[in-house]
Amino acid sequence: MPRRSLVLADDHEVVARGLASLLAPHHDVLAVVHSGAELLGYLTRQRVDCVLLDISMPGQSGLDVLPELRRRWPALKILILTMHIDRHLVETTMSLGADGYVPKDAGAPELLAAIDALTAGGHYVSPLIPKHTERTSLHALHPALCSLTPQQQRILLLLGEGLSSAAIASSVGLSESTITFHRANLRRKLGIETELGLYRFAVLMRAMVPEPSGQLGA
Repeated sequence: MPRRSLVLADDHEVVARGLASLLAPHHDVLAVVHSGAELLGYLTRQRVDCVLLDISMPGQSGLDVLPELRRRWPALKILILTMHIDRHLVETTMSLGADGYVPKDAGAPELLAAIDALTAGGHYVSPLIPKHTERTSLHALHPALCSLTPQQQRILLLLGEGLSSAAIASSVGLSESTITFHRANLRRKLGIETELGLYRFAVLMRAMVPEPSGQLGA
């Protein structure tokens, strides 16, 4: 396969540099970036064939930037490269615009094969991904989730169930204006710019926590 231009988006410096060294003999690694915002800024200046995108990053996570990447650069190939091995996450990221999904536990041959498949116009999902999802805590999915109060966690879960601000207010015993305030704080803490982005994130979280009334740390 021909050499392709790549960008690695991962907030772990050692991991990212190790991946860059692994890929350098096969492809041109143009940059290593450490956040969604840094990735978007780089892509406005430089044409790239493929992005290797981690999900868990500070500020704008991989989930946050995926729709914008697909909207602004339709031809860009996006490979999710993450520690999370979950069928639901695969389905979610692919629906948001990803072309492939490989866990970081995969070996170099599989990673190179995934890049080749994407740049040849196909899709790739690692055989390491289980056929069925397991519901779990999402603390590891987004670092800022650890900073949410129990009340903010509950509001986010209810938002993920599709409830309006009025319905959430009734459920938790607060005013609707207080819920609106909490929603703004949630977007700020999670680095999510829009209400639609917050809703998408809440739906994903709601799908993966164990119980409808459970907390993130449950």
